[in-house]
Amino acid sequence: MKGWVRSVRTHKESAFFHINDGSSISNLQVIVPLTKVPRNATFGSCIEAVGSLVTSLLPLQQPVELMADKVTVIGECNFRDYPFKAKKKHSLDYIRQYPHLRLRTLTFGALMRIRSAATRAIHEYFQREGFCLVHTPILTSNDCEGAGEVFKVEPIEKIQGTLKTDEKERNEEGAANFFGVPTFLTVSGQLHLEVASGAFSKVYTFGPTFRAENSRTRHHLSEFYMIEAEISFTETLEDIIKYIEGMLKFTSEEILNTCSSDVQFFVKNSSDFKHLEILENFVTKTFLRMSYTEAIEILTQNANNFENKVSWGIDLHKEHEQYLVRYCDNLPVFVTDYPLDVKPFYAKMNVNNKTVAAVDLLAPVVGEICGGSLREDCLDILIRRLDQEVPKDNLNWYLDLRRFGSVPHGGFGIGFERYLQVLLGIQNIKDAIIFPRSPNSCRL
Repeated sequence: MKGWVRSVRTHKESAFFHINDGSSISNLQVIVPLTKVPRNATFGSCIEAVGSLVTSLLPLQQPVELMADKVTVIGECNFRDYPFKAKKKHSLDYIRQYPHLRLRTLTFGALMRIRSAATRAIHEYFQREGFCLVHTPILTSNDCEGAGEVFKVEPIEKIQGTLKTDEKERNEEGAANFFGVPTFLTVSGQLHLEVASGAFSKVYTFGPTFRAENSRTRHHLSEFYMIEAEISFTETLEDIIKYIEGMLKFTSEEILNTCSSDVQFFVKNSSDFKHLEILENFVTKTFLRMSYTEAIEILTQNANNFENKVSWGIDLHKEHEQYLVRYCDNLPVFVTDYPLDVKPFYAKMNVNNKTVAAVDLLAPVVGEICGGSLREDCLDILIRRLDQEVPKDNLNWYLDLRRFGSVPHGGFGIGFERYLQVLLGIQNIKDAIIFPRSPNSCRL
C-alpha cells in the first residue's frame, strides 16, 4: 500500500499510521512494530507499507487494517514547515493560501472526487440523451454576451515589441493582430454550438470559459467551467427546462450514490448539515416555475428589504434571486420571460414584443446557476437587435446560420462551479474549483 500519512501515533510497542492514496475519504490504518518505523516517516510524508491485511478489531470504523512487516519512506515531509498540521482543523481562508498543497487536505480531496464524479455524470447524461459532444474553441473573435468583459489574446513578442511580420502579407486589419482580427478568450461556447446545431439536432460542450470582470468578491472567478447545450427543432421553453432539470437531477443523484461520504464530509466541515435537506430536495422534488412578471410582483411586496430598486424591467440582482429561492422554501425555481432589454441579442422575442423566451434557474446559496433561451430564428429581427447591441460586421457568419436552413432551436448554459456551490453549500466560489483565478490572483 502506498499513500500519504494523515496521522501517526505510537502506543507501547507499535506505531499506528493512517494513510490515504486519494481514492477515498477513508484512511487505511497501518500497524507497524516500533523497531521497523523509519525515523523520517512523519505526518505528510509518503510511504509504502508491505504486510498483511487483517480484519479490524473496530469493524464499524474500518473493515480491515494492514499489519506491516516493512515501511519505506517514498517522499519525506518536514512536518515543522508543512503548512497543514495534524489534528488541526484549518479554515478555508487559510487553506486557500496554499493552492499547490490544498488537495492534500481532506476537504479538497473530497471536492476533487466530487468534481470528477460530476463531470463523468454530466457526460453520461448527455450521451444517454443522444447529444453529440462538440469541442468549442477557447480562442474566439466574438464576445458572445456582448458585455465587453473579455481577455484579449496577443503574442508575447507583440507585448514586448519584438514581433516580426512580413509587410507584404499583412493587411491593414491584420497588422495589429496575430490572427488578423482581435482575438479573445471565450466567455461562452454558445455561438459555436449554434453552428453545430445547424447540422446536429442535439449538441453540448463542457469546458473552461473566461471573464475579465474586475471583481474580487466570493461570487466571481475569472476562469470557470460551463456546461452548455443546444437543441434544434424546439419552439418551447419547456423543452429547454426539461433538459436543465433532468441533467441536474441525474448528476446530483449520481454524486450522492458514488460520493456520499465525500458529500457528507464536505457539507459537515464547510457549511451546515441542514444543507443536506436542501440537497435532498434538489434531487427529489420538482423545480418550481414562475414568470419574471410574477417574480417582480413578489419582490415588490417586500421592496423595502432590498438595497437595489425593484421595478418591472430591471435585471434581477443576487439579493432578489436569493429572496425568491427562500420564498419558494429553498427549492430551485425557473424564472421565465424576461424583458427584452435585459437579455442578449440572440434571445427569441415573444409575441408581445416586450419580453423574450428566456429562462434562468435560481437555486439556494448562489441564486442564478443557469441561463437559457430560445434563439431568435427570424433574420430580420436578429439584424435589428444586432444593430442596437453589438457590431454586426463581426457576426455575419452568425446571420448566415439563419439564412441557410435555419430551424427553431434553443439552449442553455450552467456554471459548473456555481452548481457545486449549490450541491455542497460552498459560500466562496473559489473553494469550488481546484485552481481559482481572479483579479490579482493567478498563482501556479
